[in-house]
Amino acid sequence: EWELLADGEVVQTGMIKDLEVAPQQTKSVKLNYSTEGICKCKELLLNVAFKLKKAETMLPAGYTVAKNQLVVRPYKAPELKLENQQTSNVAVIVPTIQDNDRNYLIVNGEDFTLEFNKHNGYLCRYDVNGMQLMEDGSLLTPNFWRAPTDNDYGAGLQNRYAAWKNPVYKLEKLEINDKGNNKVVSTSYHLSEVGARLTITYEVSGNGQIRINQNLKATTPGQWSEGLFRYGMQLAMPRQYDRLCFYGKGPGESYFDRNAAQTIGVYRQSVDSQYYPYVRPQETGNKTGLRWWKVVNKGGAGLCFHSDKAFSASALN
Repeated sequence: EWELLADGEVVQTGMIKDLEVAPQQTKSVKLNYSTEGICKCKELLLNVAFKLKKAETMLPAGYTVAKNQLVVRPYKAPELKLENQQTSNVAVIVPTIQDNDRNYLIVNGEDFTLEFNKHNGYLCRYDVNGMQLMEDGSLLTPNFWRAPTDNDYGAGLQNRYAAWKNPVYKLEKLEINDKGNNKVVSTSYHLSEVGARLTITYEVSGNGQIRINQNLKATTPGQWSEGLFRYGMQLAMPRQYDRLCFYGKGPGESYFDRNAAQTIGVYRQSVDSQYYPYVRPQETGNKTGLRWWKVVNKGGAGLCFHSDKAFSASALN
């Protein structure tokens, strides 16, 4: 069986029933799929599965004995530009800054509010259309740590990378700038324990979209020659956002060095289903090769994450 996917959604299917190939032999077969009429902006993938025609010992008829995913048209990541497009008779709404609060820097738009904690520089509130997208008291923070796996313990990485588990971030700068009709909040930190400087910029558009850029530099060149457990960010959302929809490797969990068994597609899952009770804590529920990742409530409202290259993410209670 075969199926053609355009941006993760199946657009064509087919089956070849008369495939007769002797052991250790090869045969060329033409699959009658077509790319005509499919926008050239879409990623095209071809899934091929080899299934049993009849039952074999303990395997039922229709059992998949082999499968593969082939690239017909490669993925091209978006540029992630935040442009306020003016529509007919509707003026572009420019975000406004409220800087007179003692503890918070507030960015307001027509139907959204962002708050940054002035003491640590982190985003601490994100409300859109009256809906709270971040848990009370939570922060969007840098994250350079994950649960060590069995392979990590074997190499002693949980000790060699220990300084990255809870490094101290000393805020050195918090400033606001304009970028066209957008507002840009910039922060800078010194991480003395690991010898690093971190800058994070948040570009906010008139419709409440945020483009975040995180830049980490070593104060001494070459001091992280071994790399990091993780390079990313994390945040907490209210429990009502208990559903996932993503375009990437699935349906099972996968990791950078172990994801060939999963295929790229659009999947819908629950947050509850992501955790697995390993005997020793491991990374669990991770997804790789992501093109986009949504965490939403039963009405489909929530956060959607994109990147300028394929990325990984997880959502856990």
